Amino acid sequence: MAADEDTGARTPRHDRDQELLTTDFELTLPARAENVAVVRHAFGGLGDALDVPDHALADVKLAVTEACTNVVVHAYPNGDEGPMAVTAGLRDGALTVVVSDAGRGILPRPDSPGLGLGLPLIATLASSLELGTNDREETEVRMTFELDRVPEGDPR
Repeated sequence: MAADEDTGARTPRHDRDQELLTTDFELTLPARAENVAVVRHAFGGLGDALDVPDHALADVKLAVTEACTNVVVHAYPNGDEGPMAVTAGLRDGALTVVVSDAGRGILPRPDSPGLGLGLPLIATLASSLELGTNDREETEVRMTFELDRVPEGDPR
């Protein structure tokens, strides 16, 4: 795997030999702006169901919101609409979230309406971040969050 200089994310050079994600949550919606809020709200419910600590859930929701917003803004050019899939699974105290789309991939975009801070923010919030393609050739952002990690400055 190669590290992305801008985000620190690990990007696979070849097909990944990845562990199968045990899926506790799966949602596929059209990649529209209003559905980013739907996904964020769903993660609030998932966090409650899995008893995710509040500080960790806030990070998860923000990172997932950023990843889904990237799908809406970048994946489907010319106003085309396609799927935005989100899966999540909890294993050994770590929540892995995968946001995928069937769009054009992660490409530089000179006309981007954003500031380009989404992926660096996700890299800061998540314990690990991987960018690549899955076995269906879909763009995939894979984030892992260590749920038992105590935030810096927490007096516990």
